[in-house]
Amino acid sequence: MGTDLENGKLDGSGGDLDRKFWVAMAMYAVLAVLAWLTMGEGSVLVYGRPVEIRLVPLIVIGGLALRTVLARQAEKIRRSGEKNSS
Repeated sequence: MGTDLENGKLDGSGGDLDRKFWVAMAMYAVLAVLAWLTMGEGSVLVYGRPVEIRLVPLIVIGGLALRTVLARQAEKIRRSGEKNSS
């Protein structure tokens, strides 16, 4: 019992991956807005310098978004390599 992708049920077409990418980016944006609006004001000391507490979840969400962008670019490179070798 593998996943649908392992069983060959999903082809992972480029259009499908692009749609999923943009949905993920929208979800990251919604999550960032919600984190900003729900976090209280205040600051925390980081290496002796005050940092607004609202920035901490935004940095984490930004890192996840960057990882998603890099994964998409890597997949595009892999797909172009497969097309050229065929």
